[in-house]
Amino acid sequence: MRMGWEELTFVHWAYDPAAVQRLLPPGLTVQLFEDRAWVSLVPFTMRVRFPVVGEVPWLSVFAETNVRTYVTAADGTEGIWFFSLDAARLAAVTAARVGYRLPYMWSRMSVDVDGGGAPGSTATYDCVRRFPGPRGATSGVTVGVGAALDDGLVERDHFLSARWRLYSQMFGTGWGARAHHLRWPLHTAELLRYDDQLIPAAGLPAPTGDPVVQYSPGVDVSVSIPQRTRAVALRPSVG
Repeated sequence: MRMGWEELTFVHWAYDPAAVQRLLPPGLTVQLFEDRAWVSLVPFTMRVRFPVVGEVPWLSVFAETNVRTYVTAADGTEGIWFFSLDAARLAAVTAARVGYRLPYMWSRMSVDVDGGGAPGSTATYDCVRRFPGPRGATSGVTVGVGAALDDGLVERDHFLSARWRLYSQMFGTGWGARAHHLRWPLHTAELLRYDDQLIPAAGLPAPTGDPVVQYSPGVDVSVSIPQRTRAVALRPSVG
């Protein structure tokens, strides 16, 4: 699949590693940075380019929000584990659930970025989950876009954004896929509004402390065909 992840905001929260690890399936170990696990709320605009036909009006462009963490698999590879992915197109939700075994939810969503995402712009994201549940879970985020981080990236920024693999689990099997894209062009961002229920809906405690907030105009992405992997076991390790 070829797509664009555009008008994107990262809201990264530090977590107690045990609170995250208990929600991961056997075979995945939460990765730590400075002794903390990290959970990210990531709202953005998805632009899908289908084989042969390219973009399809209405169907190709829609809002999405994911809740994710960062893991090492049993085979030594590293990547992303998605707790949930909300999207505004039912067809995309169905296709991603079947094709990539990802926990997509159908939601009513909007993305509004004024000023083209340049410094001084405001980016606003809203989500109301339709199904599957918990139905009615909401997320509202507004950020003020700051200066580009061309030369100001630190090790933590690379830890959170330089991710090239995803894992999933559905229908009793583990799956993995590669994601290919250039380095994220990141901007500083100020969190102006944050009212989120998607992270607690995933079974995580409500986040505390100050998040790391960044904005990106986006990247073009190519995601490989998913393949079965023994790096992810069959049952969740809750408890």
